[in-house]
Amino acid sequence: MDDTATAGRRSRRGGGRDARRQLRSGGGAQSAPYITRNLPPVDILTDEAAEIIEANAETILEEIGIDFLEDPEALAMLKDAGCDVQGERVHFPRGLARKLCETAPSSYTQHARNTARSVEIGGNNMVFAPVYGPPFVRDLENERRYATIEDFRNFVKLVYMLPGFHHSGGTVCEPVDLPVTKRHLEMIYAHQRYSDKPYMGSVTAPERAQDHGRHVENPVW
Repeated sequence: MDDTATAGRRSRRGGGRDARRQLRSGGGAQSAPYITRNLPPVDILTDEAAEIIEANAETILEEIGIDFLEDPEALAMLKDAGCDVQGERVHFPRGLARKLCETAPSSYTQHARNTARSVEIGGNNMVFAPVYGPPFVRDLENERRYATIEDFRNFVKLVYMLPGFHHSGGTVCEPVDLPVTKRHLEMIYAHQRYSDKPYMGSVTAPERAQDHGRHVENPVW
């Protein structure tokens, strides 16, 4: 066997070892950038149909209104914005909802702790993220069962390693083995520890969102 063939085999084997070594030493998952659409979205409705729907929605908002239950802060903000607030029922003058929508930015950047993985939300951008909130998983034994925090951690790791996902998601499964009072803390911790992609914090209650804010101020990575 000639030296060239032997060197070639060694090079191929060495390349495999080198690749695995780089991955173990922090090379990390390679992720595609978020996708910018070049084609416009499909318009399911005609302009006339969309105008009819919006006109009827305006009628409901103005004449029937919406109840904002046990949320005095929202009621005060809507009153300041020009709504007619009667108890917990809010009536929107015609055109106000559209005007308020126009105050939101057309797109914004969600920053990841690894800045190379930050994503642009809105506009013509598409950001792929995993599913949200399933209470059940199907394991390697093909058993359908309630999800655990270990399942949650494994999903976060998998999404981190899959380049087609730009975003770590939020509640990728519901870890029902944890008490509700601390469940959101363990989920936030898993996203911060096992991924450097952007993720969605807890949104199920104001105090849980505040806990997430404190986690960001004092990160675990």
